[in-house]
Amino acid sequence: MFRVARIVIQQQVKCETIPIRSLKMSAVASAQAQVAEKPRAKGATQEDYSFVMNLFRGQIEARQVFPYPNVLNEEQRDTLQMLIDPCEKFFSEVNNPSKNDTIEKVDEPSLNGLWELGAFSLQVPQELGGLGLSNTQYARLVEIVGANDLGVGITLGAHQSIGFKGILLFGTPEQKAKYLPRVCNKEFAAFCLTEPSSGSDAGSIKTRAELSPDGKHFILNGSKIWISNGGMAEIMTVFAQTPVQDPKTGKTVDKVTAFIVERAFGGVTNGPPEKKMGIKCSNTAEVYYDNVKIPIENVLGGVGNGFKVAMNILNNGRFGMAAALSEKIAKMAMLHYVTESMAYMISGNMDSGSQHYHLEAAISKCFASEAAWYVCDEAIQIMGGMGFMKETGLERIMRDLRIFRIFEGTNDILRLFVALTGIQYAGAHLKELQNAFKHPTANLGLIFEEASKRVVRKVGLSSPPSMDQYVHNDLLQAASELAKSIDSFGESIEMVLIKYGKSIVNEQYILNRLANATFDIYSSAVALSRASAALRAGGESAQHERQMAEAWTLEATQRVAANLKIVSSGRNLDNFTKMSSIAKNVFKAEGVVQLNPLKL
Repeated sequence: MFRVARIVIQQQVKCETIPIRSLKMSAVASAQAQVAEKPRAKGATQEDYSFVMNLFRGQIEARQVFPYPNVLNEEQRDTLQMLIDPCEKFFSEVNNPSKNDTIEKVDEPSLNGLWELGAFSLQVPQELGGLGLSNTQYARLVEIVGANDLGVGITLGAHQSIGFKGILLFGTPEQKAKYLPRVCNKEFAAFCLTEPSSGSDAGSIKTRAELSPDGKHFILNGSKIWISNGGMAEIMTVFAQTPVQDPKTGKTVDKVTAFIVERAFGGVTNGPPEKKMGIKCSNTAEVYYDNVKIPIENVLGGVGNGFKVAMNILNNGRFGMAAALSEKIAKMAMLHYVTESMAYMISGNMDSGSQHYHLEAAISKCFASEAAWYVCDEAIQIMGGMGFMKETGLERIMRDLRIFRIFEGTNDILRLFVALTGIQYAGAHLKELQNAFKHPTANLGLIFEEASKRVVRKVGLSSPPSMDQYVHNDLLQAASELAKSIDSFGESIEMVLIKYGKSIVNEQYILNRLANATFDIYSSAVALSRASAALRAGGESAQHERQMAEAWTLEATQRVAANLKIVSSGRNLDNFTKMSSIAKNVFKAEGVVQLNPLKL
């Protein structure tokens, strides 16, 4: 057994840690930023309790999915109910989404009403002027907002989900005491990261901040584009390149730093509101910084740590995207069920203190935005010509929905982020196993535990991991199918690592299909977890939820099998090569390559 195990592992010599940073994408590179925060023993793989992360090793890490989270105590439930009633009344009696869309701003009565409700300070601690809600409470209220007016949702989210979120997460006690009461009292906040030349790559921003000669200020110069609330914000989280001395080499290098910037500092201006396809009532504008003097005490999270600050803000805020896009079209019950289940699964994980949810948050953002678009499109189709008419309201919803697949990390990049982060985790584990063979007597436990799993798979003696202990008895069949998918997925990841090694970063066709398989596995696990909780509680909708979870899991596992077959099929891989060649030809020709059939 030992000799066979060694042979199997030696075949995997190419499975080195994937150089994710080589892609130069902020969403992908955030994985390394988060891993870097945690100390690890030399040569050891950092363990992660993320369900999704462990899928890439073909293992079930159940503690963040089963049982379905129930994190609200009685007092929190009462508080939430007290907020839900006036919130629903506000959107039915005060806010007019059609008017907001027409005038391309949130009208004053609505804006004032939202401030009075405390909607702009849901998660600010009570002692600093906010409502002090948990992530789960926040998700429920965001769900109501998103079901009524997505443009208003963006205005609220840009303010608190990302605008001043960095102060909540990284602010010093002094920074929190100074700024959080103000963002609760009619001073808008904004998150200022994106630039024309940077796109999704946070590391390539050009805005700079240089320390003043007296060492008391940073002088900020540059500009940002597409900033939500950019024309209204008085308090901004701004990211800029700063010179930092590398402690290892002593050389000065540029690193991104986050700053709290006030419009009142002077030198902060903005362009006119952008004309947009959807979410028209939300303010989006360019913001300019001309020799803005920022006190050194307004550095957020430490000099040179801006990339970590930005990624943590975005990862923390993405879970709310799923909550905002559920309940748009109630008829599409299954997609609504799965989307809603993800939103409250992740908010529950966060409220329970989890730090391992960044892949799950990325999945929920992609899943929710794509499900909502699909459901809206289908609703328009069902209504026929009436669905196309403005008075029905669906055309506004469709325009508003389109942006959700783009901002807070485009879905394309988040798919690569999920796939490459998971592959890196699996590859690092295999590398650790390879290193163990260099000193086998000191690592017998690890070698036998991990290598034997792969050996029995090679000789056909393995069985998929079991999920029976996590789900209700009525869902055992669905759970068994999902467990088989997880096992097959882990095997496919090993195959990909062996075949491609580091070059997997260039195989986007494969990465996208692995990401889609990941989405289907995670969404099924979440649905089974929620339905199991409902069956155990014996609620009125329990059997309905069981049917939705079973139906979703069946279709999802079939899609997983199809995607994994594509990844391993020589014919499909050859077709990927053809498609790559086609794309290169189009780029080279700067347009359509072939002539018109008439040759005219």
